[in-house]
Amino acid sequence: MTVLKNNKVFYNEKLNVIVEYIHNHLDSKIDIKTLAELSNFSPYHFHRISKALLGESIGAYISRTRIETAAKMIRYTNLDIETIAYNVGFETPSSLSKKFKNHFGISPTEYRKDKSYNLKLNQKMDKSLNIKKPKIITIEDKQCLYYRMQGAYQTLDYQGAWPKLWAEVKAQKLFTKGIEHLGLPYDDPKVTEEGKTRYDACLVIHKAAKPSGEIGVKTLKGGKFAVFLYQGSYSYFADVYDYMFNDWLLNTDYQLREAPIREKYISNPERTEEHKLKTEFYIPIK
Repeated sequence: MTVLKNNKVFYNEKLNVIVEYIHNHLDSKIDIKTLAELSNFSPYHFHRISKALLGESIGAYISRTRIETAAKMIRYTNLDIETIAYNVGFETPSSLSKKFKNHFGISPTEYRKDKSYNLKLNQKMDKSLNIKKPKIITIEDKQCLYYRMQGAYQTLDYQGAWPKLWAEVKAQKLFTKGIEHLGLPYDDPKVTEEGKTRYDACLVIHKAAKPSGEIGVKTLKGGKFAVFLYQGSYSYFADVYDYMFNDWLLNTDYQLREAPIREKYISNPERTEEHKLKTEFYIPIK
């Protein structure tokens, strides 16, 4: 008996493909017709569906993603403003400056002068963290099942995501030793508004798998990473990121690669005291 997918599950499966395309083509013109073709829907239906799932129009999503990507590049790289503007799809640096100031209330040049400036909250954090100096390693490609969520990182239903992924492991008979729990937080909470930050809950698997509704399948590209071991509450992750980027990265010769950060959850939060939780953070570097 064939089980039909409900509309939301079906559309979310298509949305995963569209969002991945957008984030891989920020430096070029993104044609809405191309996105509609990827979704297999007409442009009219595509706009309605994408807005319902994203919470904003596809054009607004692309524009916001470009501005927020520029903000992260200004904060975490030494690239000049002109190069950053072209890398995120603006025809001129002045176009980026105008959009940037309208969005954040500060110019790219002013932001470059104070990289610790918090675009969203206009505040700085400083806490003592139990975090080790990073190890520099190179890892191979990994296959994973993933479940995408959107919203404030503090409020996402992480506990609900993992059972969905493990149910798919069971359904497709993918269980092996060495399955890892990874999180891919795509957005910087200091840049992106709450409700619009994106996160993928991932299980690294070692057998061939296929997508199923909201559960996608993709390859996590390998490469060089700085790996930090942190012990403590998940509620302090924002401070961990401040340390890794502001205190460590900006004081080294390493540069970020175009790849998402990974969070590897070593401890089981249901069996571990909050202050003893261990997490590895993988920062892609070159």
